Amino acid sequence: MSRIKVAVVGSGNIGTDLMIKVLRHSEVLEMAAMVGIDPDSDGLARAARMGVPTTARGVTGLIGMEDFDEIDIVFDATSAGAHRANAAALEPFGKRLIDLTPAAIGPYVVPPVNLDQHLDSTNVNMVTCGGQATIPIVAAISQVTVVPYAEIVASIASKSAGPGTRANIDEFTETTSHAIEAVGGAAYGRAIIVLNPAEPPLIMRDTVLALIGDPDPETHAAVRASIESMVAEVASYVPGYRLKQPVQIVPVNDAAMRTLIGDSIVTHQISVFLEVEGAAHYLPAYAGNLDIMTSAALRVAERIATTSLTQESV
Repeated sequence: MSRIKVAVVGSGNIGTDLMIKVLRHSEVLEMAAMVGIDPDSDGLARAARMGVPTTARGVTGLIGMEDFDEIDIVFDATSAGAHRANAAALEPFGKRLIDLTPAAIGPYVVPPVNLDQHLDSTNVNMVTCGGQATIPIVAAISQVTVVPYAEIVASIASKSAGPGTRANIDEFTETTSHAIEAVGGAAYGRAIIVLNPAEPPLIMRDTVLALIGDPDPETHAAVRASIESMVAEVASYVPGYRLKQPVQIVPVNDAAMRTLIGDSIVTHQISVFLEVEGAAHYLPAYAGNLDIMTSAALRVAERIATTSLTQESV
């Protein structure tokens, strides 16, 4: 079967995990390059051992590689600031970019919600690990009833947060908040990330709180069913993704919270508690934040590649 050649820019935790997923599991993608800026990084060393061409000269080195013209898709697993520079450098060459940073130059993509809407985009943004874990839940609720407000809290093990993640905390909250609205469908969104230093490290946990203005029990039953269906869909490509406990829908008794939000009166609060266990391809299983991000990016690239290969065969 024909394969689409890809490069991974960023030889840290996320980039290395993504490279391993492509090599071990993809039937339509071929690793053509691993790109970093630290010649002593574990990611570049591991790539070399696995037979993947490498460069420690960043995107400049990638552009200068012998097979650069044959690469169709470039994953960027660096940082928000670096991605802006990388995207500008790669723009003249017509590559498809999948951005795993919170730079958000291109449209937000959360695979089970809006992947098919952006297959032709030249630069798609994977939001954040917290966004990939929680926005499907917000979208599942929005498919049933209006969501005036949604708030998410992503708690990840400190050990699973590399330099890029730590440098992008502000971008994380801003990008995730915007995507809760743009993709999840909430009128107003808010995001919080917690780097938990506990030992032993804790598995990624995510909480989704949504406020709605529909007191109908049938609507609540439909919301629960929609959430459970969405969890199953995410779990189809992130096996460690699951509900930690049943969905809670309770009346809002706080008078302040029942006030008008936008054009909606809030009557009920929906609480969803999630756990994301990683596949341990590179970091241990507690790093579910790593796994959900790279799994989502892989799903996007494979859909783009499959679509491209199908068109070529017609």
